[in-house]
Amino acid sequence: MKLILVVSPQGNPYWNVAVENYLVARTGRDEVVMYLWKNRRTVVIGQNQNPFAECNVDMLRADGGYVMRRTTGGGAVYHDDGNINFSFVAPYDLYDQQRQFAVICEALRGFGLDAELSGRNDLLCNGRKFSGNAFSKGEHNRLHHGTILIKGNIDDLLRYLKVRPAKLHKHGVASVQSRVVNLSELADITSDNIVPHLVSAFEKIYDGKAEELPFDEIIGLPEVRELYNKFSSEEWLYGKWRTFTATRSGQFDWGSVDVSITVDESRSVITDVVVATDALEVNISDVLCNLLVGASSLQRPSVPPDNPCAGMLNDILSLVY
Repeated sequence: MKLILVVSPQGNPYWNVAVENYLVARTGRDEVVMYLWKNRRTVVIGQNQNPFAECNVDMLRADGGYVMRRTTGGGAVYHDDGNINFSFVAPYDLYDQQRQFAVICEALRGFGLDAELSGRNDLLCNGRKFSGNAFSKGEHNRLHHGTILIKGNIDDLLRYLKVRPAKLHKHGVASVQSRVVNLSELADITSDNIVPHLVSAFEKIYDGKAEELPFDEIIGLPEVRELYNKFSSEEWLYGKWRTFTATRSGQFDWGSVDVSITVDESRSVITDVVVATDALEVNISDVLCNLLVGASSLQRPSVPPDNPCAGMLNDILSLVY
């Protein structure tokens, strides 16, 4: 097994996500990659989320910030220079989620901090969240990425992110501020001095020496430029969401969902479905659309009980019918 390290000097999120996707596509069958990167003033949303429902887009862009849509599920998060983000990329037989989480926990022990995994793949310290994580599967490799909140600007987070009252109520708190923590409040830790701790933890947990690949060489590749163009495009970022109107909304144990449905009233048939959700299951939107488009608007379709998304689909159908 070969350990690969990539560290980005970029603050532009579109270059950072382009490199991440390149690594998912090109990492070798005997390689495990740890990629470290920072985004400058960026709201990152899940693949199936409506950016206009998740953040104050106009305010963010007027302030020189970015909206970035990732390729994994989950909810919206705020990145700035006070955070460091990590990605683990590995082929299926070397991918080990618990080992990957162990790298983060081991790095924090160097600062006298104990972390624990909780809920929907969040990492907590002293009972407060400092890292959200998401996952996806490529053709040959799997991706696990997350954010470590170290000295993020909580005021900016509150300005740019829109948080559903139902989500706050569910967690029994009055504000986002009471649910998250900057690790710099707990230890002498920065988004720079944590890097050597992460590298050494990576090498310790995987019992090997990491080889660093130069970031500038990677972004010089034509395929990475193509990925940059995709992830920075208006279509990828906003597309259908500019005209999306949520007609049904719900909050469930697995996350929140907004659904917009177009019906041909003359035939009582559903002709179009748009889904916005922070569900970690990134394919749920496509599965729901396949189930509903062409179905009767008067009779609820049945979900096969062996469908791995059956519980989520039935929750959503309860909103529609």
